[in-house]
Amino acid sequence: MKIFRGLRSHLAGSSGCALTIGNFDGVHRGHQAMLALLNNEAQHRGVPSCVMTFEPHPRDYFAALHQKPELAPARIATLRDKLQELERCGVDQCVVLPFNATLANQPPQAFIEDTLVEALGIRYVLVGDDFRFGARRAGDYAMLDAAGSRLGFDVARMQSYEVHGLRVSSSAVREALAAGRMDDVAALLGRPYSISGHVVHGRKLGRQLAESAPGKGDGFRTLNLRFSHWKPAASGIFAVLVHGLGPTPASPPLPGVANLGVRPSLDPKDVNGGRVLLETHCLQWPEALARSLPGGEAYGKIVRVELLHKLHDELKYDGLDALTQGIARDCDDARAYFASLHTQTHRQTTRDRI
Repeated sequence: MKIFRGLRSHLAGSSGCALTIGNFDGVHRGHQAMLALLNNEAQHRGVPSCVMTFEPHPRDYFAALHQKPELAPARIATLRDKLQELERCGVDQCVVLPFNATLANQPPQAFIEDTLVEALGIRYVLVGDDFRFGARRAGDYAMLDAAGSRLGFDVARMQSYEVHGLRVSSSAVREALAAGRMDDVAALLGRPYSISGHVVHGRKLGRQLAESAPGKGDGFRTLNLRFSHWKPAASGIFAVLVHGLGPTPASPPLPGVANLGVRPSLDPKDVNGGRVLLETHCLQWPEALARSLPGGEAYGKIVRVELLHKLHDELKYDGLDALTQGIARDCDDARAYFASLHTQTHRQTTRDRI
């Protein structure tokens, strides 16, 4: 998938496209159905399929403008993960527009003529049933459809996508993540919820907790990923699977326990202080894996962490001893969760054989 940051970079190679527009936070099953239809229409017209999305989220922009952070939506996915999911859905191109004052104040008719027609050369545009655009959200489907008849592009609207009678939406995913209903999240997304990124350095405090001997550093070592938004839709302690650590793409994932949040028990002035961090402790760290990593460390490696089951919200511990005991309990609870999955799988396999 080709990624264009802004319209200017797209203009050099523009040959028309079939387009859809939206934030696509989470790329849930409703988004996936829309993208499948877009790809089909693009193929029939012999043009690339293209997604236009925005960074920051428009509501982030207006929340900052009016100094009302509560108006900003909790973020399901980082831009990296959104782009990866769009690519998995077979999208050919993605235009990431900076949502700023210029775009916020652009009249809807100018957005159609200058951005969609002149810059992108759209042949077809697909929008959701609640699509609004332009300054003060004055543009709607009727305006877009009338412009298509006048300017020579097709317009289509897709109705809501439902699963078991429930409308699939980013808001529904956010609500399920906030409540820790990870099975519901997976049903809405069509996959387990995950976060990916480069492993970054931290204080290396975890490896000192419960180490077998002073200075050995074999305690609760963690893989640290930064979540590049201040307001994640999920937070707390989770049983997880870590992908991407093995020597090959086919290497099995490692079970682990992870903290997503701001780590209230630690010094806010540490190297990652103030940032949302996903800290993951692998319950297994095979010797073969350690040998395959430079120096036995995973820094700089891109990993993907699936958040499968929420254990509890973040807790503030009174001191490192209490923190160590809390992490140990979380590890035990995560092991129990994975053991229950193994038992369920064994029972299902036995029933299938019968």
